[in-house]
Amino acid sequence: MSPDATISKSSFELPIEGMTCASCVLRVEKAIAAVPGTIKANVNLATERASVETDGSVQPSAIIAAVNSAGYETSVESFALEIEGMTCASCVGRIERALSAVPGVISASVNLATEKATISATAGLVTRAVLEATVKEAGYEVRQVASEAGAEPVPAADRKAVEARKLSWAFGLSALLTAPLFVMEMGSHFIPAVHMFIMNTIGMQTNHYLQFILATVVLFGPGLRFFQKGIPALLRGAPDMNSLVVLGTSAAWGFSVVSTFFGGLLPAGTANVYYEAAAVIVTLILLGRLLEARAKGRTSQAIQRLVGLQAKTARVVRDGAVIELPLEAVRAGDRIQIRPGDKVPVDGIVRSGESYVDESMITGEPVPVRKGEGDEVVGGTINKTGSFEFEATKVGANTLLAQIIRMVQAAQGSKLPIQALVDRVTGVFVPVVIGIALVTFAVWFVFGPSPQLTFALVNAVAVLIIACPCAMGLATPTSIMVGTGRAAELGILFRKGEALQTLRDVNVVALDKTGTLTKGRPELTDLIVTEGFDRTEVLRQVASLETLSEHPIAEAIVAAAVKGGLTLAAPQGFEATPGYGISGIVDGHNVLVGADRALAKAGIAVDHFAGNARQLGDEGKSPLYAAIDGTLAAIIAVADPIKPTSRSAIAALHEQGLKVAMITGDNARTANAIARQLGIDEVVAEVLPEGKVDAIKRLRADGRKLAFVGDGINDAPALAEADVGLAVGTGTDIAIESADVVLMSGDLRGVSIALSISRATIRNIKQNLFWAFAYNATLVPVAAGIAYPFTGMLLSPALAAGAMALSSVFVLANALRLRSFGAQVGASDSRTSAPLELEYAK
Repeated sequence: MSPDATISKSSFELPIEGMTCASCVLRVEKAIAAVPGTIKANVNLATERASVETDGSVQPSAIIAAVNSAGYETSVESFALEIEGMTCASCVGRIERALSAVPGVISASVNLATEKATISATAGLVTRAVLEATVKEAGYEVRQVASEAGAEPVPAADRKAVEARKLSWAFGLSALLTAPLFVMEMGSHFIPAVHMFIMNTIGMQTNHYLQFILATVVLFGPGLRFFQKGIPALLRGAPDMNSLVVLGTSAAWGFSVVSTFFGGLLPAGTANVYYEAAAVIVTLILLGRLLEARAKGRTSQAIQRLVGLQAKTARVVRDGAVIELPLEAVRAGDRIQIRPGDKVPVDGIVRSGESYVDESMITGEPVPVRKGEGDEVVGGTINKTGSFEFEATKVGANTLLAQIIRMVQAAQGSKLPIQALVDRVTGVFVPVVIGIALVTFAVWFVFGPSPQLTFALVNAVAVLIIACPCAMGLATPTSIMVGTGRAAELGILFRKGEALQTLRDVNVVALDKTGTLTKGRPELTDLIVTEGFDRTEVLRQVASLETLSEHPIAEAIVAAAVKGGLTLAAPQGFEATPGYGISGIVDGHNVLVGADRALAKAGIAVDHFAGNARQLGDEGKSPLYAAIDGTLAAIIAVADPIKPTSRSAIAALHEQGLKVAMITGDNARTANAIARQLGIDEVVAEVLPEGKVDAIKRLRADGRKLAFVGDGINDAPALAEADVGLAVGTGTDIAIESADVVLMSGDLRGVSIALSISRATIRNIKQNLFWAFAYNATLVPVAAGIAYPFTGMLLSPALAAGAMALSSVFVLANALRLRSFGAQVGASDSRTSAPLELEYAK
């Protein structure tokens, strides 16, 4: 909430959360009443609302802070407004200040590139109508935002196309009228034949009349849009880029009109016309707007492509018949039929059939994934050759694709910390430019060469035109839009835009082990048999016995046998001895499975596998043994296997100059064994879930920035504590909600890609800001004529208009380079680590 905003003297209601009894009511009332300026506070436990009356001097933030300090919360609601008419960074600042001044608004952020305002406000104090009226009072228009995530970008893209078409027509007409005007005036100056032709045919005065007609049509035809926005802004005392154009073109046109029709009023030798400057300025700025509109449309292509992934219809099974319904008619619980080549319309679970599904548009993984009964499918993915039926579990705005679109939109609309400097500068930029233009006029009028009035006018107009802060306003948001959009296409979602900047400064990447570095479920990793025993038969007999055990190790052994297509037998005489193992009879054979002490108790030596046992121990695996009919048959190891891509992911992080740590609740021996295999620099083992936060704080010592990567419920506090939390997308919803960045594919190599995108985007933003600031810092003095005493050079208003238009186009084109950011991840297995190659157009 704006610290300067105040509530007018009146009663208002404030929602309060967390009250449970009458003492809570009393505590909240006392807290609010203690705020200076509060006349009366009445809290209702049943409605969970506080009625507050103030004398008008109370800051809303003070009341909310008092409620929070008493241990309670106020409900916060968000609003999104699409705004028309913004042209530069000063427009952004003006709207943000107006919205922040609305009583009850906590924060307001306006994005020039997306043309969207995001407002957080205390629930019950602010309505959408009030916010829309505030924007209109500031001189801008509001479009309605569709409620369904994913539906909004389509009409937005259409509007951009319509805007580009309108600008194209306006520019075409302006250029058509400006061309003869430019030839008549500039041709007369530089080509004697043109001058003589005009003098011998229509004469100079008629020439000026024609120029007046052409320039007037340009200014008040295609150029009328600048006057419609710029003059009201001037009258409100809040000039913007349109105001600069209006002042510059009006000065050139107005002076020319006086010279044409009332030349005798001007000093001798100063009755010159500058119609061509006014017309060329309008034409070039319209060209810049046209190019800008087209480039803006391309910056949002990632969102448009995501929206395009949605199916339009679904084949739903109802009452035994298959009917095709529009997507909005699909309900949770519907059975949906998918044929080869179909798009999966919504999220669900396969109930019958099987196929391979291309999930690359969601996860970034190019290899189709097998889907069978019980597997989850995601809306927007593409079925390959098979067919299946699935039950819809999430529809509409609840689907994963809709959530992804919301995440990307939120990230694209956010402001990075680096934007703070831009906001401070642009807040005063336009008034300062007008001041510089006035000083320029005065200096040239007083000290300039003859004709002073002409020089003063031309240079003041050049300053007004060249100093538009468009490039400053577009520098950061366009890079964010393109960078986060490209990341989403690669399966990396920046849930919070700030993470895009913070991730770049990370020094340490801490990784959870289970489910992040490893697959998260035990698997049979080793089964070595003694001579005379058949491996398949030993596995079948051991797995048959393990079917009666509930231990996770037993599940892994049984799963391996089932995967191998083995037919398991029903064991007899099953017996489990805690701490030792299990025994029973399978197909008439006595089978014993357990630790070395279980076999020693049965009088069976395990020395034959001593070397294998040491090797398994070094790998962090605990060996088990199997005996059949009193003879040592095999050594067995079940472990949570390392993901095939973990080694190459850590190698990629090391190549980027980062330290890698592992935080796990596993015993130190297992953790250190995995760390050795993967090349991890630091291990924090035997950590309870609540201890992960303390571990992160220790790793962050000496001011190091830390990113934590996890996937489980117990990782949520650590993800929130880290400077940047990255959740593996195959993990739990709670972990994903706690994270700043989501790796949709679950591939750890996405961490390195996310870091590279972060660095590329921030580098791109800095390039844009350097260009925008350097452009103004260099060319405004040149436009003011600072080089004239040394070089005799002046910058004409027409050239200034061209340079101004090019500055915005340059910034947009530079941001669009981020679309070429690509990542090819080589194949990897458990023994090799393929390098992660990143490509980015330099």
